[in-house]
Amino acid sequence: MTNNRLESFRTAFQNLQLLPLITPEQLNKFHVEYGTEILEELEHLVEDCSQDNNKIIFTGHRGSGKSTLLGQFCQHTQNRYFVVFFSISDLIEMSDVNHVNILFAMAVQLMEAAEKRHIKIGSQTKKAFYKWFSKHTRTEGSSVDSSIELETSGEAGVNALFVKFFAKLKATLKANSVIREEITTEFSRRISDLVDRINDIASAIQAGCGQEIMVVIDDLDKLDLEIVDRVYRNNISALFQPQFRIIYTIPMAATRDMSLRGIIHNATNNKIQSMWATKLFPRGEDRVPNAFPVQEAVKVFEQILYKRLPKHLIEPEATQMMIVKSGGALREFIRLASQSCGLCLRQLRRTPEKQDLIITSEILKDAITEYRINLTEPLGQNRYQILVDVYQNYLPNDGMDQDFLDLLHNLYILEYRNADLWFGVHPVVQEILQKRGLIGVTG
Repeated sequence: MTNNRLESFRTAFQNLQLLPLITPEQLNKFHVEYGTEILEELEHLVEDCSQDNNKIIFTGHRGSGKSTLLGQFCQHTQNRYFVVFFSISDLIEMSDVNHVNILFAMAVQLMEAAEKRHIKIGSQTKKAFYKWFSKHTRTEGSSVDSSIELETSGEAGVNALFVKFFAKLKATLKANSVIREEITTEFSRRISDLVDRINDIASAIQAGCGQEIMVVIDDLDKLDLEIVDRVYRNNISALFQPQFRIIYTIPMAATRDMSLRGIIHNATNNKIQSMWATKLFPRGEDRVPNAFPVQEAVKVFEQILYKRLPKHLIEPEATQMMIVKSGGALREFIRLASQSCGLCLRQLRRTPEKQDLIITSEILKDAITEYRINLTEPLGQNRYQILVDVYQNYLPNDGMDQDFLDLLHNLYILEYRNADLWFGVHPVVQEILQKRGLIGVTG
């Protein structure tokens, strides 16, 4: 017998892994309209850039939907700008990211995008770029001398050569830590040389396509806070030297560090766009018995879920519980849905005859239990106290120290905003505090 329910849950499970949505196909299939105001504000920031003030910081919780929103934004603006949108994790190991290889990756992505889009750049200029990249990454275009190939190939052949070259170069940059270290060592004291080459590439592209450049670098918000601090606190001036629009991402927690926040605000002239967790309840109302979440927010989360998981595979009560337990954090919502799907897949492999199986509130509770155990492991006494303080006061008692920032960065604490800024404890983390008797059971 064909296990149709197993296949349905397997497809849903795969769909739930598609976050963020980047490609046009993914956006067309799964996108749900949200964050319209944020998109509009971001567009204003980009449009109002000047030559001396054209760097923007986009911040928010990890998994809040920033990447999907940026992907949508880039598609929306690609007729006005030469847009290059890439994830730093596609080129550099996240533990090895620094300001030099961010800039070098930018140069690689700009040149590769120009080749893929067949932007007309003079052959001598193109050869100079090719040799520069080859020198600094020890990458050969082919077994034949690159200059001979460039001289003897037609335009199509040259384009194919360059696309192949940059694919190999990106793989080298990602995998070879020695090359990354050499690039960092060479340009750390000569950052202006690297920036000059980036500006040369951008100028050649702009001359070839007639559009201004906009680069969007995603996933810098997923870096460990120690790396973020090193990149932005000590080297933000270097990152801001290229002479075109750049949107950098940064973790929400990093912008809550007082001194780093001041550095970022000064460097960007307040060009910062934030994306907070979705406010499911007004502050404190989640603790009122039988409180109802904001229905406008609930509808958005339902649409997101049902585009990936057919509605008949989950009971309505489980959907509502899943939304509330996410705390309004999109990644947490998708995580709970994915774990619930996984539990159903396990059941169906054990008992394939259960063709009426759906995600129930009980299955969701099992998924929450698994997640709660994982969240408990890294907590120590000091962090428990911070969580209790935030739960009781919506702010930490002792200020935003490193422990608080770590909890915020890892979504134990969520940031919300309406007329005021406030913080809440992730609903699943609240269960941990309740089980330890640190807070009462509410709702």
